[in-house]
Amino acid sequence: MQLLRWVRFSPFLVLVSLCLLSGVAQAYVVTEFSLSMGAYPDGITAGPDGNLWFTEYNGNRIGRITPSGVVTEFSAGISASAYPDDITAGPDGNLWFTEYGVDRIGRITPSGVVTEFGAGITFGAGPDGITAGPDGNLWFTENNFFSGNRIGRITPSGVVTEFSVGISASSSPIGITVGPDGNLWFTEQSGQRIGRINPLSGDVTEFSAGISAGAYPEGITAGNDGNLWFTEYLGDRIGRITPLGVVTEFSAGIASGASPRGITAGPDGNLWFAESNSGSGNKIGRITPLGIVTEFSDGISAAAQPVGITVGPDRNLWFTENGGSRIGRIDLIFANGFDGP
Repeated sequence: MQLLRWVRFSPFLVLVSLCLLSGVAQAYVVTEFSLSMGAYPDGITAGPDGNLWFTEYNGNRIGRITPSGVVTEFSAGISASAYPDDITAGPDGNLWFTEYGVDRIGRITPSGVVTEFGAGITFGAGPDGITAGPDGNLWFTENNFFSGNRIGRITPSGVVTEFSVGISASSSPIGITVGPDGNLWFTEQSGQRIGRINPLSGDVTEFSAGISAGAYPEGITAGNDGNLWFTEYLGDRIGRITPLGVVTEFSAGIASGASPRGITAGPDGNLWFAESNSGSGNKIGRITPLGIVTEFSDGISAAAQPVGITVGPDRNLWFTENGGSRIGRIDLIFANGFDGP
């Protein structure tokens, strides 16, 4: 059952109505914010400055949006055809992003000053996902099927180290996150596996048991339940993997052809993911730690193609719309009157 979209109701009516929704004391409102035409926003993260920062894959820019929806776009210092892909907040107070097209890692200060780092990254690697590691460095995936297949580490000063030992040939690692065990966990698109890399030793372990053929794992995040959760882009499933490597897949409630991509742990204790297919998908999904899925589409424009998703400093959910060149915000409304459980 899809929750109703609330805009203006009395507090009493909101409270009563929410309590009737199958025991889920929560509703939502979607707001969309437009970017430059053809921006193709992709990755998105909460910045240290209280704003949201995102990449513009086709626009060749980094964007910043305030919680109230004011957008600023930055292009100076970004190489032509860089194709900025994913972005994360770094330990140094800056934002770090991958440049898939030119095999570099970019750094942008909250004021918009960009520096690019390419030394030490193999030509044709295709840097894709990126996250801040527990060791004070940034970790990224090299997704190119032919020239990548590695995990990279870059220090805040720009020194790069690549790790390939243990990663199967043509695995195409893409999403990456920090796990509850202090390791880095990543998805392997072509390899149909979930990988784990120790930040101290660089040792890699891969897990494939329990992942269906043709799953095409993509996004990954640490859940509030102590496990890792990932999307299966072609499998139309959400996967859960324990720190010991036990995988469970969930498909009930996800539309066929939804093409789930980005995923994040929400402020409500659930996992939220983006369904990027403009036809069958075009929704934001929510999955509980028990595997119960709800899909939301009200307020999301046609052919929006949601891809990246994160929790903002305002405790709302923010997502990128590839097809619509917009940033979306989901305001969660809880029956207890607060912005979280």
